[in-house]
Amino acid sequence: MKTKKILVVDDEKNICELLRLYLEKEGYEVIISLDGEDAIEKHRTEDPDLILLDIMLPLIDGWEVCRRIRERSEVPIIMLTAKGQTFDKVMGLELGADDYIVKPFDMKEVLARIRAVLRRSGKLDEGEVVYDKLLVNIVDYKLKVDGMVIDTPPKELELLYHLAKNPNRVFTRDQLLDEVWGFDYYGDSRTIDVHIKRLREKLEGVSDEWSLKTVWGVGYKFEVN
Repeated sequence: MKTKKILVVDDEKNICELLRLYLEKEGYEVIISLDGEDAIEKHRTEDPDLILLDIMLPLIDGWEVCRRIRERSEVPIIMLTAKGQTFDKVMGLELGADDYIVKPFDMKEVLARIRAVLRRSGKLDEGEVVYDKLLVNIVDYKLKVDGMVIDTPPKELELLYHLAKNPNRVFTRDQLLDEVWGFDYYGDSRTIDVHIKRLREKLEGVSDEWSLKTVWGVGYKFEVN
């Protein structure tokens, strides 16, 4: 699985380092640029999967950086603006930005918008689902919780992946057995309960944005708030 690379462009070093800290914890590779000219060069040499781009930059402002990059690339761009004025938002979107975030920002919002833009752009890997503090990948059979790789049996991982890629959809135990274990499985459907219990032990309290929910009398769902 290729690690997603994010180019962070902001002339405030403390903001860059804060973003680096949170993004690296989520498993992203982070490249930093402090001015517009360097941002254009790093886009050319580093080939990032997404750019977080401040508007107020030395040498070349963020609008011009966005315009020049858009002339040759469809890389997702999220604009960062301290102003929050409609003009800034409209200007960025008209120049080809995919989204915008107003400073001061909440890191949960930043991470959520990054995931949403990567999904829309098709930049997320097939066989992978990503939520706040959670990454499930069934290509490499890897589970990351709050930045830490957690050893997980294959069927347990496949069960979580199937639920997480269908957020808020309720599945019966029999449906989960058919779709994860296969139609030729003749074991007790309560095996699902055992796997859900083990998953909850790994995931309990990690994030308030999602959870494994029991729908009494029916089955289970991966609930996203």
